[in-house]
Amino acid sequence: MFLHEFQKEHSIFHQYLAEIRDVHIQKDPLRFRENIRRMSMIMAYEVSKHLRYTDTVVDTPLGQSPSKVLDKQPVIASILRAGIPMHLGFLEMFDRAQNAFISAYRKTHKDHSFDVMVEYLASPQLDGADLIICDPMLATGRSMVLCHEALLKKGTPARIHLVSLIASEEGVDYVRNHFSQDVHLWVGAIDEELNAKAYIVPGLGDAGDLAFGIKE
Repeated sequence: MFLHEFQKEHSIFHQYLAEIRDVHIQKDPLRFRENIRRMSMIMAYEVSKHLRYTDTVVDTPLGQSPSKVLDKQPVIASILRAGIPMHLGFLEMFDRAQNAFISAYRKTHKDHSFDVMVEYLASPQLDGADLIICDPMLATGRSMVLCHEALLKKGTPARIHLVSLIASEEGVDYVRNHFSQDVHLWVGAIDEELNAKAYIVPGLGDAGDLAFGIKE
């Protein structure tokens, strides 16, 4: 697996990452969503460097210009509901992309263990596609793996890019062990710890709640 860590290079990405972690700035849901959208645009630009392009010629008002355009539009798949702001950021860059949405949630048991439930999928056919799967938090990695398995019902992608803002070391290891070596994993930052409830520490809390309000 190809692992790309944004935390290893200095860029404005770090400013947005600091703000989505900040407990005081998190009180503004609009700013939280906007920061995720901006971070996702940066990540989408980096992903774009690994897509396929075709040589073409574009007519300008004064002549012709040799150019490159995407060979085909990618499919952006977002895990609901926390993935929506990320999805919008990727759509800003890939404005003609096809779109897929999949739900995943934790069904918690009395002993604090949980199962990841996948119940909804809307996706185009994926055979031969460049598939980009977005989920803000890669905690245990189970949601990413299960959602990928569900998406395969729609066909086999040619290339896969997994994108998360914050991951745990355990989540990265889990994903690495469940995907092939040619998959790209893009993460903003990797934190060391998962707590007893399998939340990333220091992380940022529940991305879905911070973006859209507390769920019952």
